[in-house]
Amino acid sequence: MRAHFISLLLVSTFVCYSCSERYNHGGKQPLVEVDGNFLYQEDLQSVLPVPISVDDSVLFAEHYIRGWIENVLLNQKAENNIPNNKEIEQLVANYRSSLITHAYQQELINQKLSKNIPENELMAFYENNKELFKLENPLIKGLFIKVPLTAPRLNDLRKWYKSESEDAIDNLEKYRIQNAVKYEYFYDRWIPISEMLDLIPLQVDSVEAYIDQKRQIELKDTDFYYFLNVSDFRRKGEEQPYEFARNDVSDMLVNIKQVDFIKQVKDDLYRQAIKKNKIKYNY
Repeated sequence: MRAHFISLLLVSTFVCYSCSERYNHGGKQPLVEVDGNFLYQEDLQSVLPVPISVDDSVLFAEHYIRGWIENVLLNQKAENNIPNNKEIEQLVANYRSSLITHAYQQELINQKLSKNIPENELMAFYENNKELFKLENPLIKGLFIKVPLTAPRLNDLRKWYKSESEDAIDNLEKYRIQNAVKYEYFYDRWIPISEMLDLIPLQVDSVEAYIDQKRQIELKDTDFYYFLNVSDFRRKGEEQPYEFARNDVSDMLVNIKQVDFIKQVKDDLYRQAIKKNKIKYNY
């Protein structure tokens, strides 16, 4: 019977039952009452996973309702047995005050501050704070192509992949359509070296030293040739290139502006309070 009731509820054919008129439920439909505490139909439906079958929804609802009842009973037991309720009430008040203040600060920031910082300001911040942007992993720019051992014109390919000329790139673009198993052009962006190591069968003691020294790498296994041309390289611990660090630069500068803005708001409020004689020192 209980499962049937919950099933009807979850498919919205539930028939409302009456509750005591001494409670104002604000238009919500009560499901369960424990000593004046109510769990509402709307609360249950808001946490119900979607999509979910009727059988699973019944099981979920039963567990959720049982958990809600147990939490209410445990909370009541705790309130009756914790001796220093005033301390807890003060903690709750402090937490509420912090939440309200934080919400107001965020609203002010959203209204008054833009997250769109001019590019020249981002670059200036980066140039003046490069020590904050160090690489945790090496980066490379370059080109990679993987072809079967039976691919045609391998000698031409060996010349093309080593060159960044327009003609070489054009030839590679045409060649890869018919022959490449994998092709990555990244002369125009930095990628972590780890991404490339997932694509090539490179077995060396020091990957950084090997790639930094070789730059143009040809490898093969039983099925494929792997060609990698590294046009630029940054070691771990070196400064992040601006284009790679840009998002972090933006986030950091936005955060600094927000902190400065809130500090200014507090200073303004303090000066206004002083001017209006709102602050009384009793010492």
